[in-house]
Amino acid sequence: MSFVPAAISFVSVTVLCPFLIIILKKLQLTQPIRKELPADHQLKKGTPLMTGSIFLVGIFVALLYKQNPLMIFLATTFMLFSFIGFLDDYWKASRQDPGGVSGKTKLVFQFLFTATLLFILVKYFQINPEIHLTQNFSIPLPSALYFFVIMFFIVGSANAINFTDGMDGLLGIVAIPTYFFFFFISERHEVQVFSLIMIACILGFLIYNIYPAKAFMGDTGSLAIGGSLAFLAVLEKVEILIPLLFIIYFAEQLSVILQVTYYKLTRKRIFRMTPIHFHFGLKYGWSENVIVTVFGFVSWISTFLSIMYWKFLM
Repeated sequence: MSFVPAAISFVSVTVLCPFLIIILKKLQLTQPIRKELPADHQLKKGTPLMTGSIFLVGIFVALLYKQNPLMIFLATTFMLFSFIGFLDDYWKASRQDPGGVSGKTKLVFQFLFTATLLFILVKYFQINPEIHLTQNFSIPLPSALYFFVIMFFIVGSANAINFTDGMDGLLGIVAIPTYFFFFFISERHEVQVFSLIMIACILGFLIYNIYPAKAFMGDTGSLAIGGSLAFLAVLEKVEILIPLLFIIYFAEQLSVILQVTYYKLTRKRIFRMTPIHFHFGLKYGWSENVIVTVFGFVSWISTFLSIMYWKFLM
C-alpha cells in the first residue's frame, strides 16, 4: 500500500530530526540573518540550517519500496537539487554569510542538472514535445523549442518555490497541497508513492519548523522540493495548470522581480519588502502564523481549482 512507506517516512523524520538538529548545532551550521530583515527575524539567528536534508530519509524509503526507473528518476531529481541547496546552505552556515554561493554558480548547476534530467525524461519516459490545454487539444512544439522552454520553466519554478521558504513553516504548509495534487491526479503508482512520502516528510518536519521554528530546511530542502514539483508537472503533462497550481510560488518570485525592476527605474519600492510574504507583515502587521495560514489556504484553493480543471477539461 502507498500509505505504508509514507507512514514509515513520517515516523522516521519525526524521530530523527531532533538528532540532526543537535548535530547541526554542535557543528555550528546555523542560519545567518540578513541585516535588512525585520527585527523579529533577527532573533532567528543561530537556528540550525539545512535540516531539509532529513527529507533524504523519505527518498531512501521510496527507493527501498520500489526500485524501478521512474522512482529512481524522481529520487535522483530530488537529490540533485538538494545537492545544489546544500552547497548554498553550507556556505551560508559555515561562513555565516547570508549571501551564500553566487547566483550564477547555482544557476549553472541548476541548468546542467535540469538539462540532463529533462533529456532522460523525454527520451526514456515518452514525454511528447507538446503542451496539453484540454483533453482534445494540445499545442505541439518542435523538440528543441520544447526542451528550451521546459528547461527554463523548471529552473524558474524551482527558484520560485525556493523564494517561498522565508517564514517558519511557510513552504511546508504551501507545498503539501501541491504534492497532494500530483498524488490525486497521477495514474503512476511511483508518483503517488513519491508524493505521499514527501507529504509525510514535510508533516514530520513541520513539527520542528512551525513557528517558532527549531530548525530551517534551508535551500537543501526548498530547492529539492522545487525541482521535484517542477519535474512532476512536466511528467504529468499539466504545464498549462502551473500558473494556477504554483500561484503562491510565482507570486513570491514575481514580487521580487517587480520590486527590483521598479526600484531600478524609479528608486521607489512597490512593496515594503520582498518576497511578498514580508510585505504583509510590515504593511498590515500580520503575524507569521497568519501569513502562513493564509498562504496555505490559498494553496489549497489553487490545488482544488487545478483538480477541477484537470478532472473536467484534461
